[in-house]
Amino acid sequence: MKFSSLHILPAVLLFFCSTAYAQRDSIPLNTIIEKSNKVSEARPIEKVYLHFDKPYYATGDTIRYKAYLTAGLHQPSELSKIIYVDVINSHDQTIETQMLPVKNGSSVGSIALTQAEYPQDSYHIRAYTRWMMNFDKAYFFNKTISVGNAINKDVYTAITLKRTANTNEAGVNTTIVYKDAEGNAYADKKVQWTITNKSEDIAKGKANTDAQGRLTINFPNTASIDLSSAVLKTTLDAGNRKNFEHAFPLKSVAMPADVQFFPEGGNMVNEVRCKIAVKAIQPNGLSIDFSAEIVDNTGATVTTCSSQHAGMGLFVLTPEAGKTYKANVTFKDGAKDVYELPLAKTGDVVLSANNIDTGRLFIKISADQAYLKSHPNKTLYLVGKSGSVICYAAKIVLTQTEFPAVIPTSKLPTGIIQLTLLSALGQPLSERLVFVNHKDQLGISVSTDKKVYASRKKVIMNVTAKNSPAVVSDLSLAVINESKVPVNENAETTILSSLLLTSDLKGYIESPNYYFKQINEKTAADLDLLLLTQGYRRFTYAEILKNKIPALVSLPEQGIELSGMLRTTSGLPVKGGTVTLQIPAKYFTTRATTDAEGKFKFTDLVFADSAQIVVSAKGNYNARNLMVSVDGVSYPAISSNPAEPEEQLNIDTMMSAYLVNSRKIFENSRTLQEVVIKAKAITKPGPSYRDYPSLTGLSMPDHVLSGDRFKGCNMLLQCMQGTIPGVTFDNSTNEFYLSRDYNAGRKTPMAIYVSGMPVDVSYLTSLNASELESVEVFTRDELGMVNRAGQTNGVLSINMKVAPKGTKISLQELEELLPQANVAKISPQGYNIPKAFYSPKYTPTGNGGAFGPDLRTTIYWNPRIFTDATGKATVDFFTADGKGTYRAVVEGIDKDGRIGRTVYRFKVE
Repeated sequence: MKFSSLHILPAVLLFFCSTAYAQRDSIPLNTIIEKSNKVSEARPIEKVYLHFDKPYYATGDTIRYKAYLTAGLHQPSELSKIIYVDVINSHDQTIETQMLPVKNGSSVGSIALTQAEYPQDSYHIRAYTRWMMNFDKAYFFNKTISVGNAINKDVYTAITLKRTANTNEAGVNTTIVYKDAEGNAYADKKVQWTITNKSEDIAKGKANTDAQGRLTINFPNTASIDLSSAVLKTTLDAGNRKNFEHAFPLKSVAMPADVQFFPEGGNMVNEVRCKIAVKAIQPNGLSIDFSAEIVDNTGATVTTCSSQHAGMGLFVLTPEAGKTYKANVTFKDGAKDVYELPLAKTGDVVLSANNIDTGRLFIKISADQAYLKSHPNKTLYLVGKSGSVICYAAKIVLTQTEFPAVIPTSKLPTGIIQLTLLSALGQPLSERLVFVNHKDQLGISVSTDKKVYASRKKVIMNVTAKNSPAVVSDLSLAVINESKVPVNENAETTILSSLLLTSDLKGYIESPNYYFKQINEKTAADLDLLLLTQGYRRFTYAEILKNKIPALVSLPEQGIELSGMLRTTSGLPVKGGTVTLQIPAKYFTTRATTDAEGKFKFTDLVFADSAQIVVSAKGNYNARNLMVSVDGVSYPAISSNPAEPEEQLNIDTMMSAYLVNSRKIFENSRTLQEVVIKAKAITKPGPSYRDYPSLTGLSMPDHVLSGDRFKGCNMLLQCMQGTIPGVTFDNSTNEFYLSRDYNAGRKTPMAIYVSGMPVDVSYLTSLNASELESVEVFTRDELGMVNRAGQTNGVLSINMKVAPKGTKISLQELEELLPQANVAKISPQGYNIPKAFYSPKYTPTGNGGAFGPDLRTTIYWNPRIFTDATGKATVDFFTADGKGTYRAVVEGIDKDGRIGRTVYRFKVE
């Protein structure tokens, strides 16, 4: 084999051996490089990472975060100036969407966890730019955050689910412990339980808790019972007419576990030695440990394998022609199953790699005799990519079954490298992912003026970023009390694990910080094993070479834009018309002129979320006969949560220490609020389906969305698409459907009622979101009084606000209430205004403004730390009450794309 290499970092340098390439290639290597670079320049990759002040929260808290936006090799992005952050609950319902202004590649936000909007749940945080919407949503930033509740909470639960097996059938042993806020058991209490799957009951029963408040339930778990989307619902009778309902998903014990085999390079080839990675995953997406015996079709044991980390293992096999292989797998919980290995191929070539040496990457290209015979002296290409940028390329002529080679890792950047073996036609033959770590990240160090402090004492903290001289680093700092906020460091999502690993991989990565917290031979080997089991693909080489790059659906935003159309009342576009935009709260006015199609656009606007905007065409000649409309804004549809395995089954248990402190904060503040609460007037509930005779046959709605959810929406129909839980909108039919039936192929549209009146979907375009009271979703019409009449399935009841009666108004006020065609008053989405972090300043004689005990869990949060020319910055803050270990996390980036993170601890005694 003859081998010549090319390294591209950043320029392309090509070295040819004149005797090696007498043949003419079908597609020159330069063509592949040039087309790949063209795609890289036309479709640069942006990444978003969010640094949160804490790993979890409680109702009443404020989530504080900093957003970092990068492009290329992690330099602060100059492409987009707006980041969107969605908060989605476990029922795939969007709670809110925030818009953040980006400056120099970063921004700051906060989320107020109000009791009404944020009950105890696991919330999916999704962050992206409009430019990122051109690519797979799997590359958005995704994180699951648990929110517990300690406010007026009487029952705390802990559930244990365990698969069991006996001679008759498999089953599930369930144990639930019920305790009150003080830790006392709900002993000898009646509990009714039901297992439901998509509104259908699978099993039900009654039982009593024992002296420890423990309830035991056993139920079957066979192939005919689908527990993957089933929920166990319990009702605890606590006495004194108090019943408490709880729901627990059963996905973690659904059968069977999924075991997959990943031959290195993509395929097993007969007579070619191959590493095969194994990955065992439970139905809830989390790993499960296993051991396996690999046997051939004669029953002979070939080798054995067991998991070495996170349900992943590895074995080596040289397949023999005419033989097949299977794995007899035993899982940690005792369950057993048999899995077929992929069939080995004949006449193929594969790529393998050894990444143990930090300075050199050993690769090997292996083929069987059949491939060599059918491809004599054929040219192959080896191309390495980092993100979308080619960083290595080589041209090879295959003359033997095995050829080892070495790539100096100094030619490759830190991060995931996608190595692809291509044919001379540019067809991918084999692929391998490797991780290169030069340990060239931004070096951040932290020190304090003391190692030990007392309560309410000043801390002076020095932060140093070791980088190039005069390069400013943009950092964020979070200090928490670990005694109140215990942290699972392996499970953390960090700036390193996100930008260097998870943002480039499809699929869920369990405990991503494990691979970066302590880098050694073990974690490096486990990371290499991980990459053998993960998918990586932004653009395929087939798409690149055929110039089949998907068309853009969104352009990068440079600021807030509002666009629309000016027409006559007869519908004709108005060319050269003047449209005025006013923001009354800011005393801001600007104007735009319409084009030949009557379209106008305002760019680079700055206003806070839900600000009142007035768009008017009154300044034009014959203005009474003009009408102005403002375009709506679309958002990416809600898809399954890639970080769903992070959803906590036992939030009460996992957050026990935090919730104890949260309850103390609530009890301490409640006495100050009692007078205010007593002074509140009783308000009449808003309209609902019960107010309309046409809907009286319906029972309780399955979902209720407050009208506030659609605040700032310009076009209600667009905002409803993808927002309503359990409902799917089909653009081809322009109808809403129940998701569970739509996905099963039963496409019967839902009935839609607005304030009790049946309407079609097009009617929703005439509704004003600001006048919306609520949206009620009914997945069942038990009596059939609604669905039978219209041959529909499910009901959407849209309730509009009712204007107060008996108020006298003048004629001018009446005219102002009537819609004016040439004026649009809207409250579009604007920039999120982050809530300032309060940090008390104590003095020897004062309390720093704190009343009562200082129970802070986030001791200090500073998302805007910038180092000086020497790479240093200093901050100060005060400790809170109580003893504990304080944990300071600093993350950040410099303008050259070096990213860094450090953790520092000190004590309060």
